[in-house]
Amino acid sequence: MSEETKNEEVVVAQAEDNKEASDKSSKKKAPRKAGGARAPKADAPLVELEERVVAINRVAKVVKGGRRFSFAALIVAGDKKGRIGFGLGKAKEVPDAIRKASNEAKAKMIRVPVEKGTIPHDVIGEFDAGKILLKPAAPGTGIKAAGACRSILELAGIENVLTKSLRGNNPHNVVRATFKALRMLRSTNEVARARGIDLKSVRVK
Repeated sequence: MSEETKNEEVVVAQAEDNKEASDKSSKKKAPRKAGGARAPKADAPLVELEERVVAINRVAKVVKGGRRFSFAALIVAGDKKGRIGFGLGKAKEVPDAIRKASNEAKAKMIRVPVEKGTIPHDVIGEFDAGKILLKPAAPGTGIKAAGACRSILELAGIENVLTKSLRGNNPHNVVRATFKALRMLRSTNEVARARGIDLKSVRVK
């Protein structure tokens, strides 16, 4: 084999290698632009949450140069379909405090059993100085509650319920006492499963 033939074969081999390398690089995904948000999937369900501001407190801290003010916001968020949550946010400005509280409320959602538009049974929630009584009500009664407790029940999707504040009126204690009561609720299916009996045998007072 002559030297010219060997050189031609080397050139052809290099050309094939360069072609394969270019094909591999073209198959690579184009880099995503910096700061660009990834598009949501079409099948992903979008949950719409309604938020309500329960209380906003202004806190003053006395320092050497004077007083520094900050704000604390208490937010309740729910989808009116049995999911509810609350959050507390603190910041130097009110919008930032509300945003922090909203993020915390969305991250700490709980499921509330709602049967025929009301709660399954009586329950009492107690937290610190707050104490709340919740009782199921007949259709058409509406929500007999006020303040923070009413906002929570409305956003949870409860349509008929009777409530009574047995102790305390601090909104933070009322909210936590109401959530403690909602966490204690058990649906009829859960009671029947725990007792090992038929669902029709469960008697609801």
